[in-house]
Amino acid sequence: MRKTPGALELTKQIVRMNTVNPPGDEEACARYLGAMLEAAGFGVAYHKMDDKRANLVARIGGRADKAPLCFTGHIDTVPLGAARWSKDPFSGETDAGRLYGRGTSDMKCGVAAFVVAAMNLGRRLERSPGLELVITAGEETGCQGAFDLVSKGALHRAGAVVVGEPTSNYPLVGHKGAFWLRARTRGVTAHGSMPEKGVNAVYKAAHALLALEQFRFQNPPHSLMGQATLNVGTVHGGLNINSVPDETLIDIDIRSVPSAAHADIRGQLQTQLGPEVELQTLLDLDPVYTSPQHPWVAEVFDLMQRFLGSPPQPRVATYFTDAAALLPAYRSPPAVILGPGEPQMAHQTDEYCVMERIETAVAAYEEIARRWCGI
Repeated sequence: MRKTPGALELTKQIVRMNTVNPPGDEEACARYLGAMLEAAGFGVAYHKMDDKRANLVARIGGRADKAPLCFTGHIDTVPLGAARWSKDPFSGETDAGRLYGRGTSDMKCGVAAFVVAAMNLGRRLERSPGLELVITAGEETGCQGAFDLVSKGALHRAGAVVVGEPTSNYPLVGHKGAFWLRARTRGVTAHGSMPEKGVNAVYKAAHALLALEQFRFQNPPHSLMGQATLNVGTVHGGLNINSVPDETLIDIDIRSVPSAAHADIRGQLQTQLGPEVELQTLLDLDPVYTSPQHPWVAEVFDLMQRFLGSPPQPRVATYFTDAAALLPAYRSPPAVILGPGEPQMAHQTDEYCVMERIETAVAAYEEIARRWCGI
């Protein structure tokens, strides 16, 4: 019988696989995990996105009367950044109780933990409601892998979802949505010595930027998420210094809350910006939220008290997750975000995870799965 690796060792192995996105190159990592799950009795399917890119869906068990429990996580990582690392980002180096490397916290330790938990339970799950593990590529660039799985009909069923994103093993009940828009202003180009012959798109954009700075959301704040936010991330305009610019692009990052539909926000923005500004949607991810009073969420909170040492309080994540793409396809089951990574280390230079949290997550995931599956 093939020995199940420890979650720490598995995290090291997959951190050593460079899956920086772009370009991603997640397929080798997906197949490495899939081979272990297949040996543990899971049915495994790979869903190609592009050359060297693939998502993994692994299933075991299944009953008509109760849908499986889903664990999900992504295996792509963000780039290293310009700052020099003091540790090799792809060596799996450990020091003072920490495991260093790109993707350690966000979120390869979470993926390793739920994969090992699933393999530890193994064939005992075969006659139970079972598990569906969804391991995605391309999450860091707008949940590409999750949306690819949805579009291909590759998902089965899920009665509840655990997202292994970094939370320091603290259960969270949702996150804001991500509504990314591109505002475009158009003008007429002309020689810079004769600006009166043209129409300056940058001047139009300046008025739009002031309107965006003054924009106020009209919806009521959410009880946990607060109010939606708006940030202008980039502005690009003009061809050169001696021409009148005929186009300017403004990229807008809106983090939404459940009390405001994206269509309504877009309509309010368009009214404030006026007809001189065109809006294009770049990313449209709805907020994710499950009431802390939901029976399954309450059960997870009760279970996690044993690992945390005190009762968890309802909180939400600051980032978005693949749950925004997956939950509608699963017909909106309850979800928690719960993973061993350190949220403050996501995307940071010298990223690390705390090693002891990984084994804690394995134990917590096993208990959540046992209770769901009745084994």
